[in-house]
Amino acid sequence: QEVKKHGKGAERMWVTYKMGVYDITDFVESHPGGDKILMAAGGAVDPFWALYAQHKTEDVMEILEGMRVGSLDPTEPAPVHAVDASDPFSTDPPRHPALIVNNPKPFNAETPPSLMMDNFRTPNDLFFVRNHLPVPQTDLASHRVRIEGLGKGRKDIELSVDELKKRYKEHYVTSVVQCGGNRRADMQKYKKVAGLMWEGYAISNAKWTGVRLRDVLIDLGVDPNDETIKHVHLEGADVDPTGKPYGASIPFEKAMSPEVLIAYSMNDEPIPSDHGFPLRCIVPGVVGARQVKWLTLVRLSDVESPSHFQQKDYRAFSPSVQHGDELDWNSVPSIQDYPIQSAFCLPATGTTVDREDGTVDVAGYAWSGGGRGIIRVEVSPDGGKTWYSAEMEQDPDQNQDKMWAWTLFRASIPIPPGVDKMDMVVKATDRSYNTQPETAAGIWNIRGLLHNAWHHVEVKIRD
Repeated sequence: QEVKKHGKGAERMWVTYKMGVYDITDFVESHPGGDKILMAAGGAVDPFWALYAQHKTEDVMEILEGMRVGSLDPTEPAPVHAVDASDPFSTDPPRHPALIVNNPKPFNAETPPSLMMDNFRTPNDLFFVRNHLPVPQTDLASHRVRIEGLGKGRKDIELSVDELKKRYKEHYVTSVVQCGGNRRADMQKYKKVAGLMWEGYAISNAKWTGVRLRDVLIDLGVDPNDETIKHVHLEGADVDPTGKPYGASIPFEKAMSPEVLIAYSMNDEPIPSDHGFPLRCIVPGVVGARQVKWLTLVRLSDVESPSHFQQKDYRAFSPSVQHGDELDWNSVPSIQDYPIQSAFCLPATGTTVDREDGTVDVAGYAWSGGGRGIIRVEVSPDGGKTWYSAEMEQDPDQNQDKMWAWTLFRASIPIPPGVDKMDMVVKATDRSYNTQPETAAGIWNIRGLLHNAWHHVEVKIRD
């Protein structure tokens, strides 16, 4: 409790490491990672050092010891958190303290933008979390995925994780997962929408390893050219209070594409509980809502999944449909491929820079669905009047026509003379020459889905 009082904004800021307590107040300005250290203020630095292992050296430990103000009392018992058996979320896993929580139950949280640029593949602990229901309790040994439905030459089958690994060749893909509501808070600024107010960081990028869904289906006698099969239903182990599982579906043609995996590994580790342990269907280029976690069922069908999340969610209506109107869900298709997207991670809006610096360093991400690679990212310092090209970092193993990973961009933008603030804007263009709309005027929808208008950040200039 004493340490908590010395959090970010306190006169003196403390962190703990193991049992030591350290005053970092005078060190913040000389910290090589900038003010990221303040994320740990008032709490433990251990979870952050688990991500940034370069801290675990004798030199860093020596610096840290110079800031020691004391130690945690070893005789004081750790706080005991009572488990409410009636709370369906009581068995949810622990999460990294840096995550920006939008909703605790079900848990939904964004990756902190100041940490997104540190890794091309987002660390598992910092990968954004989008849960619709309580995290199910799954067991590696007993978990099964059932394959059923149309077009099989063999009977329905249930496969364990070990059986998947033994029967089928292992493949991996580095791919983005993005929530359909990412940047909804920006659309809300234009006109009121409904849903969780994601700022712009409900998107992450990881290496997924598993077996191709295509290989499993063909092994069961499915013909890739079977025209009677139109959709592939996916269901997870997470269930609502009525016992109905989370469900979605993808087109059969996409399911038979080589990049679609039944994954069991995320960044070369078992998939964490929040992200679908032990199996998740990874559908690169497609909205996150279709990439079903805790996968228990694959069903071949001639119709879309009947799940609520397929039929009455994740569909973007016309701007003509207003709040209070009767919604004709069949009038718009369910979202699959995501449109082109980009946003700043750095600087944060409201940042102040010195005019004598001459430039403002910016960085962020860009991505387009359907495997359409990013061909350019452009940044404007004046609301879109002048544009500069940014440098891009992309997956060297992917090409412009099949790019499932994101693009990270960086640029140093000149400070225009005589201004006291800059309206920084970013927009991206993909392989099909799709680019982002200037405003939300033509893409606004009542659910705030697929917002991809130009991203703005205001930077103040100080003399």
